[in-house]
Amino acid sequence: MGVKDCGHHEDKRKKLLKRIAFGILTFIVLVLLIILIIWAVLRPTKPKFVLQDATLYSFNLTSPTQLNSVFQVTVQTRNPNDKIGIYYDRLITYAFYQNQQITLPTSIPPTYQDANGMNVWSPYLQGPSVPIAPYLGAEINQDISMGSVQLVIKMDGRVRFKVGTYVSGSYRIHVNCHAYIPIGNTDNGIYVSRNVIKYTLSKSCDVSV
Repeated sequence: MGVKDCGHHEDKRKKLLKRIAFGILTFIVLVLLIILIIWAVLRPTKPKFVLQDATLYSFNLTSPTQLNSVFQVTVQTRNPNDKIGIYYDRLITYAFYQNQQITLPTSIPPTYQDANGMNVWSPYLQGPSVPIAPYLGAEINQDISMGSVQLVIKMDGRVRFKVGTYVSGSYRIHVNCHAYIPIGNTDNGIYVSRNVIKYTLSKSCDVSV
């Protein structure tokens, strides 16, 4: 009788563990389903970025294969969601000329953006004597002589979305802002100080999350 009772208790224990496991799994599935339904109803939209202006301090070749550049850009970001906030956990800004990075990365402090909120960042981008390919040096000289240089301001980082008290996991964000800077053309710029010109751009950026 003792052996039979032991087996009976063991079966009851296994059934109880299975019910507990099933209950926990059902609860997790329901929570995830609720989150998914809320997410689908709210329809989260990626943030909008606009490159407002660029203030050029320096952009010149120190040698045929070295570029020196210092400028400040103003980037406006807007959260188009009515009920979703955005955490910008990490955001790094740098400039490219024809697929080559020409400035050191500049970090933007972590920040939170409310629903329908707006932020404006003005990072300085510096590239002291950056080595470049010889053919790029020739093209930069040609662009400067033509009075316009095309750069791409890139921003890479991590974002999280907040719905009520729920905060999502971390997502990668990539921003590309194409900037046509009319170097030497004072008609399209404003002198901030001697040899420093601010150019208004108002260019929408490509954003992927």
